[in-house]
Amino acid sequence: MKDESFAMSMMTKEDVTAMILSAKKQAGMTWEGIAEKIGMSPVWTHSAAMGMNAMPKDKAEALVKVLGLPQEAALVLEESPTKIWEQAVPTDPCIYRLYEIVGVYGPTIKALIHEKFGDGIMSAIDFDMQITRVEHPKGDRVKIEMSGKYLAYNSW
Repeated sequence: MKDESFAMSMMTKEDVTAMILSAKKQAGMTWEGIAEKIGMSPVWTHSAAMGMNAMPKDKAEALVKVLGLPQEAALVLEESPTKIWEQAVPTDPCIYRLYEIVGVYGPTIKALIHEKFGDGIMSAIDFDMQITRVEHPKGDRVKIEMSGKYLAYNSW
């Protein structure tokens, strides 16, 4: 029993992410369905499940219950993440295209933010995002809406 307790206390965010993905697949659930059951957005739920955000205790416990995971997984989901990317530029085509968009339009986005708000940035912490499908005669579109709090640079 002591060895099992020790093994659970050594559970990592990567371990919990693997358990979440397996349980999601076995249950045939979607991120939207999981998010609805825990009262959060699909974007935030996926990001937290992938170890990129810490979950509040009640949301971590709800996710563990929804997916039938060991209770100890909730403690790992509550931990503050260390956000590390495995590679500089992703090779996955979907993720790469987002990098391409930022590479092509990043300076334009920055210039327009500065014109409209002043010298500052958009927060990625006080942030929300929606991803929707939009029907279009030339082929359905992916619509990504991002909203982040404006943060002015200090000028002292």
